[in-house]
Amino acid sequence: MRSAYIERKTKETDIKMRISLDIATNEQQVAAADERPKGIETGCGFLNHMLTLFAFHSGISLAIEASGDTDVDYHHLTEDVGIVLGMCLKEALGGGKGVNRYGSVFLPMDETLVLAALDISGRAHLNFDVQIGAPKVGDFDTELCEEFLGGLCRALGLTLHVKLFYGRNAHHIIEAVFKGLGRALGEAVRIDPSKSGVIPSSKGSL
Repeated sequence: MRSAYIERKTKETDIKMRISLDIATNEQQVAAADERPKGIETGCGFLNHMLTLFAFHSGISLAIEASGDTDVDYHHLTEDVGIVLGMCLKEALGGGKGVNRYGSVFLPMDETLVLAALDISGRAHLNFDVQIGAPKVGDFDTELCEEFLGGLCRALGLTLHVKLFYGRNAHHIIEAVFKGLGRALGEAVRIDPSKSGVIPSSKGSL
């Protein structure tokens, strides 16, 4: 059962998150634990939208209840949601037996083209080569896209490269990043039937 449920509370944020890498397992969890979150609610509309897109394109079932010191800004909330997502993914993957490990995609979004390439390596590294011209989309600071990804990489032990080839619209650019991340991560966590039970590393561990 490749699933996880984590509650993380700090002086800045309070986050409950449930994920399942296999949808059938998630449906069983919901039936057994009605008190757990079932939707995506962070208190930030734009972040909700991006996480919904991520979940859809990754094929990973995701439910979140999150709150934080949003009277300041969305920085702590966004980074901490990334951290808890990484923690959940790490727990759900276990030792990573049988997974593809790698994933990559070129993701077009209207005038925008983004590359997302990743390795569930156990080594945290983010290369974020994305210039976003506008400082905000609505009330969301566009620089927080990188903060979210950094938190995810550190908590999961993920190597992630994101590159913007071209694009003008800030919403389109961030949307392409989240969709690309979802597609690439969905590929990486998928079980390869030909490698069932095998850890995808010559070292014998990720």
